[in-house]
Amino acid sequence: MDSFNLLAIIQALVRWVHVFAVILWVGQTYLFHLMERKMRSTGESGSIGRMWMLHGGGYYVVEKRRLSAAMPEELVWFKWEAATTWISGMVLIGLTYHAGGFLVEPGQSFGLAASGGFGAIVVGWILYDVLVRSPLARNALLFGLVSLALLLALHAGLLQIMSGRSAFIHVGAVIGTIMAANVWMRILPSQRKMLVAAKAGDDLDPSISSLGPIRSRHNSLIAVALVLVMESNHYPTITYGHEASTLILGLILVAGWLAARFLLGESSTRST
Repeated sequence: MDSFNLLAIIQALVRWVHVFAVILWVGQTYLFHLMERKMRSTGESGSIGRMWMLHGGGYYVVEKRRLSAAMPEELVWFKWEAATTWISGMVLIGLTYHAGGFLVEPGQSFGLAASGGFGAIVVGWILYDVLVRSPLARNALLFGLVSLALLLALHAGLLQIMSGRSAFIHVGAVIGTIMAANVWMRILPSQRKMLVAAKAGDDLDPSISSLGPIRSRHNSLIAVALVLVMESNHYPTITYGHEASTLILGLILVAGWLAARFLLGESSTRST
């Protein structure tokens, strides 16, 4: 078996893991938002809402409860789907673009493209994290417009140092990193602090309890756009290979945002 075939096999295996993890993560994201919309108040103490679902020939009763000192013996956390998606995605970028030869065009610096792509991922998360804590995040439309402008500016800059295909994927990597970091660095820690406070009988800090819903909502709104961007390499002539690729990227991001709002059952703009 030559090295090329071995690389192709490894790429295929990692890609299958990546795609399956994406299916689980995105599917769970929209399932929870569906449950939030469909739950109805029970009027019972400690209960926020309840819904009935039919699947596999049986009924499932799902109830959302307020945090309290009485913790269940087993609490299921939804986190490994995000981690698996992000890790496998980063490995794929390394295998396909860095090792596979798609990172740069002839005449471009591999080192500059590699460092620029990595830097964009890190700085993208930091900038988002700063913006979401700022007053700008209180206006959903303005926050979205600023975010869109920054992503398009990033794409235009990446085009100067790497291939068009790689620039598209690295914008997707920035979005995916924001989503995964939201889960692991913001949502999960805030949930752990809330559980500790509830178990101790302390009042919940509003600044902590508000972190999860805001960032979970952001993840839901950009999930479809991320999938669309990552699938762009299958259609080079109408995406990354087009002379107006930055404009096309913008249209893809907006289309993904609108599709996500439809899936979330939203019909009007509201503040985060």
